[in-house]
Amino acid sequence: MKSVIYHALSQKEAKDSDVQPPGAQRAEAFVRAFLKRSTPGMSPQAREDQLQRKAVVLEYFTRPKRKEKKKKAKGLSARQRRELRLFYIKPEQQRYSLFLPLHELWKQYIRDLCNGLKPDTQPQMIQAKLLKADLHGAIISVTKSKCPSYVGVTGILLQETKHIFKIITKEDRLKVIPKLNCVFTVEIDGFISYIYGSKFQLRSSERSAKKFKAKGTIDL
Repeated sequence: MKSVIYHALSQKEAKDSDVQPPGAQRAEAFVRAFLKRSTPGMSPQAREDQLQRKAVVLEYFTRPKRKEKKKKAKGLSARQRRELRLFYIKPEQQRYSLFLPLHELWKQYIRDLCNGLKPDTQPQMIQAKLLKADLHGAIISVTKSKCPSYVGVTGILLQETKHIFKIITKEDRLKVIPKLNCVFTVEIDGFISYIYGSKFQLRSSERSAKKFKAKGTIDL
């Protein structure tokens, strides 16, 4: 059996297989190392006995794959955004008429979100949807505020941050209104919803997961 395992290739066999016949010692060393690697749990004597009796199923080992660390894309910091002026609206672009198409898109978005605003639609359902919706493009008004100069300001919402609303009025004036101590109204198709800014100090992307209390508050 041993002579069969370590039988060297003849010239004809090597030529037919297109391989270079190794020396007898190299072939024997290779086979011994291969068997030892493929049957790690067996002693040399047990391995010889096994080969003489029956065929051996060699174990298959896979090399562990290296886990490549995924590099998370690092976003811009608030300071970098300010330096790049990413959210700056140029004076020639501060025109109410330019953003009317945005308002029409927002209205269609809210209608689709509420499955159509019908007269018999529950106001509480619309209020709950609006609190979690994207308000960019909505026409909002300041109805109450501790600062009297803010009361009555109405316009299309252009930008929203955690603490402020930026709106463009019909007079083409860009207004920055703080949410704190202000109450806002949003009107669409006859439905009016109230937003208490002091309880609304969240980024627009964070509101979708926020649970708002059904009972409102009269505190400014």
